[in-house]
Amino acid sequence: MTASTTAGAKIYIGTTTEAANLTAFQADSYTEIKEVEDLGEFGDESSEVEFTSIGDSRKRRYKGTRDAGVLELVCGRDPLDAGQVAALAAEKVKDAYNFKVVVNDAPVGGTPTTYFFRALVMSAKNSFGTVDNIVKVTFSLAINSAILEEVAEEA
Repeated sequence: MTASTTAGAKIYIGTTTEAANLTAFQADSYTEIKEVEDLGEFGDESSEVEFTSIGDSRKRRYKGTRDAGVLELVCGRDPLDAGQVAALAAEKVKDAYNFKVVVNDAPVGGTPTTYFFRALVMSAKNSFGTVDNIVKVTFSLAINSAILEEVAEEA
């Protein structure tokens, strides 16, 4: 398998049903969020925990809390798109939703890489810009779970 571009990748919003493993995430129903311009970035990062020993005057570093980040999803605003409507509704409540990102990297006849996670839709900000700009909406997705990955497979 080789590297791939982001072109053709898709993101979907699911329900608030708790999912902690691939089987549970796969069982949820999802709606594609369309007109995506930028899928942002996501992935675990550990906080740094420091300790300085008096005895040897040596600072030690440890891995602390894991944080999957906040995905900034930029879309061309489409008030009639079912996925954007669902994301807007999710911003108005305190519940976490299931999300699915499908990468366009499937080998011929195979399956693509798919990521699953739970996130809170923290904001939905409109951006208007100048006369020649597309009206956009940016959804901030605060990821509150491990990111599960279903790796692309050959047929």
